[in-house]
Amino acid sequence: MSVSVDPSFLKPAQQQPAQALRPHAEHAFAAELTALAAQDDRPRPPRWKLSPWGVATYLLGGTLPDGTVITPKYVGPRRLVEVAVSTLATDRALLLLGVPGTAKTWVSEHLAAAVSGDSTLLVQGTAGTPEEAIRYGWNYAQLLAQGPSRAALVPSPVMRAMAEGRTVRVEELTRIPADVQDALITVLSEKTLPIPELGEEVQAVRGFNLVATANDRDRGVNELSSALRRRFNTVVLPLPESVEAEVDIVARRVDQIGRSLDLPAVPDGITEIRRVVTVFRELRDGITSDGRTKVKSPSGTLSTAEAISVVTGGLALAAHFGDGVLRAGDVAAGILGAVVRDPAADRVVWREYLEAVVRERDGWSDFYRACREVSG
Repeated sequence: MSVSVDPSFLKPAQQQPAQALRPHAEHAFAAELTALAAQDDRPRPPRWKLSPWGVATYLLGGTLPDGTVITPKYVGPRRLVEVAVSTLATDRALLLLGVPGTAKTWVSEHLAAAVSGDSTLLVQGTAGTPEEAIRYGWNYAQLLAQGPSRAALVPSPVMRAMAEGRTVRVEELTRIPADVQDALITVLSEKTLPIPELGEEVQAVRGFNLVATANDRDRGVNELSSALRRRFNTVVLPLPESVEAEVDIVARRVDQIGRSLDLPAVPDGITEIRRVVTVFRELRDGITSDGRTKVKSPSGTLSTAEAISVVTGGLALAAHFGDGVLRAGDVAAGILGAVVRDPAADRVVWREYLEAVVRERDGWSDFYRACREVSG
């Protein structure tokens, strides 16, 4: 028997707190989403808030006919975004794959916000994620008192998305144990979630789809079974191609975070942002930007996300313990913490890089001194 989920046990989307430290995408960019919806006259798949063109424009940025500027949420190949969006308009799920720090979570959140107007239907993958997080659970007080019933059923985010025709997100899919991952196979292939205890099932309505993120760089990774992997269309998100692209990404995100924390404007520290990005890219690639000197790479990933964290921390130091201008001394400690994950091996890599590259680079003497001071 096929049934729809009773709305009485579906929790409504929580209202955004008045001063949320980190608003959900659909709240933070509500004005842009509203403007796009008003001017987007292209065909929309069932229950989508925007057309596929509108979703891609929201992620990549652009200027609307009335002059409204849509800020870029993702800086990268346009075709990758178009493939991701078009996948969600089909019956195949989307897997965003990439090394840590390639904006997988950020892109998945904005995709859900633009498609469904709600990015909060989320399963966070960990080694301890139970099957109930993907299928459903029970209110055990009601279960013991009344036995299995609709009232005792607690829907997962996946079940809610199926019933309401919305987009659900699964973060860090490969961290979830393999037997729990496979609970998604029937959902993605048959678009059905059986409830054997009640002799019922929930069938997905049009508009439902799933966005998962994964990386194979970290420890604790559980490979996807071939059966599950076939249910996904995989889009690999690369690291930024150039220094300029990565500087732009870091500057934009730090500016957004900084405004929410009342920190100094990013342009005051663009020089240091470029230095942080340059250091991370050279250590990540194992060669200097001019291609002349090979360097050793540390054990960490040194991702764009970590660069954003380093610069944000430096801005906080500049605001509260300096003159509000981001300087080399404000980012030096953050860089050291990001690079030196293994106290023995990584410290040697860092010192060799400082002496062989940073020390000899024109205009970087202040950066060299600051880094030597915090390195001890």
